[in-house]
Amino acid sequence: MPISIAIVEDDADIAEGIADIISEVSDFKLICCCRNVRTALSEIPAAAPDVIIMDINLPDGSGIYATAKLKQLLPHTEVMIFTVYENTEDIFQALEAGASGYLLKRSSSAKIISSIRNLMKGEVPMTAEIARKVIQSFKKQQPAAQRGAASDKLTPREVDILQMLAKGYPTKEIASRRSISVDTVNTHLKSIYDKLRVHSRTEAVLKFLENN
Repeated sequence: MPISIAIVEDDADIAEGIADIISEVSDFKLICCCRNVRTALSEIPAAAPDVIIMDINLPDGSGIYATAKLKQLLPHTEVMIFTVYENTEDIFQALEAGASGYLLKRSSSAKIISSIRNLMKGEVPMTAEIARKVIQSFKKQQPAAQRGAASDKLTPREVDILQMLAKGYPTKEIASRRSISVDTVNTHLKSIYDKLRVHSRTEAVLKFLENN
């Protein structure tokens, strides 16, 4: 089945550009394009797309607010923030709202396509540089004495896999580079989640970067 995609973007040229990219990929299907928060909250829940490409600065409100509302209604839909903004507050709030990825509008067509595919694989299309901008926010919430305790329990292989995740490598490439199976990588990831007490790759990478 094709990957169904919704766009929330008020700039007509940018929305058309994303739509053109989607139309060129045989297993992608654009199901709706919304220009504001109101329309997004009205049309997207019924369409139930696999992926939502979400702008932040919309004419009638914030895409971060829209993300939070849509994730309540569509918990299995992946949301990728697509914006010109890269400040810490926006990134942190977007992830907190339920976004699974954060992509800048200067990204290439190939990067947009690969990010959508990676979202569907459970990957985190977000660079280590952007992730690091969130770390200070986590550090302010956690006493220094507690930092590193969970990471100290990780095996050398688990640390290696986390380092590769932080660099943006997908599961398949990690398996290839380390000459292990994808199932083995996933087994390591499950152990990492348990030890770090997290539930997603985004949380695991952020916690690892914070502690290291």
